Amino acid sequence: MLLIPVPLVGAPVKLPLAPPDLEKLLGSDPPGSGDVMRRILSGSVRSTVDGRYRHWDALRQLTPPEGLTHEEWWLGIKMARIASSRNLPLTDAKETPFVHSVPDEALEMLQRIDQHARGEVEISELATNRQSRRRYLVSSLIEEAITSSQLEGASTTQRVAKDMITSGRPPRDASERMIFNNYRAMNLVREWTHMPLTPERILELHRVVTEGTLDDPLAAGRLQRPGGQRVSVVDRIDGKVLHAPPPAEMLPERIARLCEFSNGGTTQGFLHPVGRAIVVHLWLAYDHPFEDGNGRTARALFYWSMLSQGYRLTEFLSISRILKQAPARYARAFLFTETDGLYATYFILHQLGVIGRAIDELRGYLRRKMREVHAADELLRESDLNHRQIALIQRALRHPDAEYTFKSHMTSHRVVYQSARADLLALEERGLVMRRVVGREFRFRPVADLADRLTAMRTAGADR
Repeated sequence: MLLIPVPLVGAPVKLPLAPPDLEKLLGSDPPGSGDVMRRILSGSVRSTVDGRYRHWDALRQLTPPEGLTHEEWWLGIKMARIASSRNLPLTDAKETPFVHSVPDEALEMLQRIDQHARGEVEISELATNRQSRRRYLVSSLIEEAITSSQLEGASTTQRVAKDMITSGRPPRDASERMIFNNYRAMNLVREWTHMPLTPERILELHRVVTEGTLDDPLAAGRLQRPGGQRVSVVDRIDGKVLHAPPPAEMLPERIARLCEFSNGGTTQGFLHPVGRAIVVHLWLAYDHPFEDGNGRTARALFYWSMLSQGYRLTEFLSISRILKQAPARYARAFLFTETDGLYATYFILHQLGVIGRAIDELRGYLRRKMREVHAADELLRESDLNHRQIALIQRALRHPDAEYTFKSHMTSHRVVYQSARADLLALEERGLVMRRVVGREFRFRPVADLADRLTAMRTAGADR
């Protein structure tokens, strides 16, 4: 049985070669096997290779340590992994538990995520400003909604989808409906941050994710039922069945166990909170309980789990955007887990890497935006704007959603109406703010590309 819980977005995936049977390796008796076993038991063969958690499909192409065959090398690696592995509550249909371990590369990534993803975003003054935070949050939720849908076949462009959500217009086709539903689902899991996960909430989340997109509208928010045709996961390229999920009659009990685990249920030994969130994702994807929308629901549950465990930065991240950059790696992480004795470590490591890259990209983005703000400050000091106008534009760079009126400008700078009016109208004439009328009042707000306008203004001044 092979497991790929999401479509491959057209990306061909080479199925990994399953490892040699461990019992057969232990039962074999090659010449010098006693020396080999002593070497393995001495700890000289580790669970990783060059610091990486290798699958047999990659290991068989590497040069083994001197004196060992590939099979003997693999046996040593597996014994090292078994010694440090612990069972997860997640099982296959035969009640065989998934297992996991925490190699050094996982510990390193978990430390970085703990450092940068817990608590409030404090990376820059832009991120700690309430208005800027809200703008980045909305943008992140939109991007996650779009790319999570594109992973499962939505074809709408980023620009069109973003315009649909920000303008409030209704979806015009199935792809736009899928993205709109995902945006609603991401906001829904944010509302559930301090609530326990229940089977009813999982069904509600799926209903939101799939509303208006299924061939059978009644299947939205409904587990697949016993007696019906169980939907398997199929490779969209060649139609091959890749994963036959557990029988439908097992789903209610399995979903209840998933909720217990998600809400902090006991595990065999300590399971890091981020690892728990990743296993929540894996669990829902493995059970594949719905007719469609399983991948989107699984990723939304991952966000809920991270947020509910205090990783507040997660709401600013787009995990699906990173997954979309390399969908084949996402698929292989599942395949490695399935073909190597249900070792969830492969998937956990992959997801840790995805989270880490998403955090790095966010931090890089915020640094770039702060550099733009500081550069704009320099440009302002060289401009011919008066000190009141400079103060307003500097504030606008840090508060992009703020609005200004003649009265507010008068009050802030203790000037007469005529001076406040002249300041704001001059800024509008230069294209740095735009005006709208509310009742009988003029309100001004910074243009979206304010930093770029300032740069262009400086360039134009230098050319004169």
